Amino acid sequence: MKYPKLLAHAQLLRLPNVFTAFADICLGAAAAGYAPDRPGVFAMLLIASGCLYCAGMAFNDFFDRREDAKVRPYRPIPSGRIAPWQAALIGTLLMACGFVGAGLAGNSLGADALGWSSPGVIALLLIAAILLYDSYLKRTPLGPLGMGACRFLNVLLGLSGAGVELWTWPNLHLAAAVGVYIVGVTWFARTEEGESRRLHLRLASLVMLAGVLLGLTAPAHFAGRTVPIYFPYLVAGFLFLVGLPVVRAIQRPEPKPVQAAVKRAILGLVVLDAVLATAFVGLPGLAILLLLPPAMLLGKWVYST
Repeated sequence: MKYPKLLAHAQLLRLPNVFTAFADICLGAAAAGYAPDRPGVFAMLLIASGCLYCAGMAFNDFFDRREDAKVRPYRPIPSGRIAPWQAALIGTLLMACGFVGAGLAGNSLGADALGWSSPGVIALLLIAAILLYDSYLKRTPLGPLGMGACRFLNVLLGLSGAGVELWTWPNLHLAAAVGVYIVGVTWFARTEEGESRRLHLRLASLVMLAGVLLGLTAPAHFAGRTVPIYFPYLVAGFLFLVGLPVVRAIQRPEPKPVQAAVKRAILGLVVLDAVLATAFVGLPGLAILLLLPPAMLLGKWVYST
């Protein structure tokens, strides 16, 4: 990028990764089946999710600014390109925009009747999870669970656009598949900047696999759905796509291969969401893959981990 200030803000917000948040919403919309009838609700939830994701990234760097000054001085805050108060302000404004977007979606659905299933309530829970993770949980052994909870709630945000009871086993199972996968990815990435332990990487990869297997079985709980015959093969293809760099990282647990595996696994969430969406809407679910090109293009200039 030619403009240093624009690049600094893009790095602060981890713009390549925001497309993974959009993918979660698309998966939820595909499973709930409301997007064709309620495009406005779908658009508002996409905006809300994107704003909340970027807000989380801004607060991540705000709370990590002292540690980053020692080990990641190239980041926008320790490098002096963005002041801490600016990062906090950006995060706060984006969270407000995310909540308003979810609230607007809920208003069009009749939010008063939805209670705990309304988009606004889910957005508030997601905001709480983001702030708890960024400010405290990420520095504890519970960090991966905190990140997984954020993704779990983001999928529920996508499902909330249907305007029906949200806290049901099928919905929770689908959201848990993505959440558990991200628990594994976050655990895998915890020591990516130094020498990782093979046992650590193996256990984290098993958690990632558990998330994918949860996704494989999730559609069976949605009544009246006929899962396409090719769905398991797409899941297997996803495992191959993400599994190869993971295996290389386990064989050589050094920063470069581990970081490559983490980057593939993060962007691979778009692929996972697309594959899971085909269980509900067939091959059109693969349209979620269109989120990959802009993410990969931005990733050439903006780091994503």
